[in-house]
Amino acid sequence: MSKKVLILSGSPRKNGNSDLLCDEFMKGAIEAGHQVEKIRVADKNIGYCRACYGCKGTGVCVIKDDMTEVLQKMIDADVLVLASPVYFYSIDAQLKTVIDRSVARWLEVKDKELYYIMTAADGEKASMETTLACFRGYADCVEGAKEMGVIYGTGVYGAGEVKDTKAMQEAYEMGNGI
Repeated sequence: MSKKVLILSGSPRKNGNSDLLCDEFMKGAIEAGHQVEKIRVADKNIGYCRACYGCKGTGVCVIKDDMTEVLQKMIDADVLVLASPVYFYSIDAQLKTVIDRSVARWLEVKDKELYYIMTAADGEKASMETTLACFRGYADCVEGAKEMGVIYGTGVYGAGEVKDTKAMQEAYEMGNGI
């Protein structure tokens, strides 16, 4: 059965390491017959949550930007792929902003299969555990969320360094295995 897959690439660099892993995941998922869309969060105009709770009861955020469209796609997707480089042992600001802004309709983001993609200059997976905990913290708030896979792109710093790593093959295979 074909699924709607939404990939949220938090990479601030086009063709950065986590962005490239998203492309490989997408390639595998498309070849498996799924409907896939990748959104480069950095290309969208998404402001920070102001904690004004103007959305309470209405589901409509007072900030008029691209998040309305992104959030609807998150709600409509069967599969969410969250990808981020590791910044100070956490997800980057671009993706965190999307997660925070989902508060307007967070109860509608439910029953999702979740995949996580992380990249870091550090060569040890242990340096990514706090980032993974951030992803899992979000998933804890998504009713019916199921973690399906984690990709660790370790030891990559410069844009494109991930190309010759096993993480590329893992991303393709994970996407193809949806």
